[in-house]
Amino acid sequence: MQASIEISLYPLAEDQFKAEVWSFIRKLRAVEQLTVVTNGMSTQVFGEYDLTVTTVMQAIKEVHQALGSAVFVCKFIGGDCREPEAEI
Repeated sequence: MQASIEISLYPLAEDQFKAEVWSFIRKLRAVEQLTVVTNGMSTQVFGEYDLTVTTVMQAIKEVHQALGSAVFVCKFIGGDCREPEAEI
């Protein structure tokens, strides 16, 4: 089974914002079996369900351990949302 996860990270310490967001993205991109797509609003992660969820949750934990205060907004979707839906 595949998974798609969309994540927005908001560190509450403003001086660490860019560095922590890019560190988070690099951790996800380090896993070769995942596809990681970024844009100005969020990061999207695609891959095998268990690996994707486990990797994202570990990366979130590491941010919380490093910063103490950060907000994540996540959407977890079963399936690969990179594939366009057929028109009805």
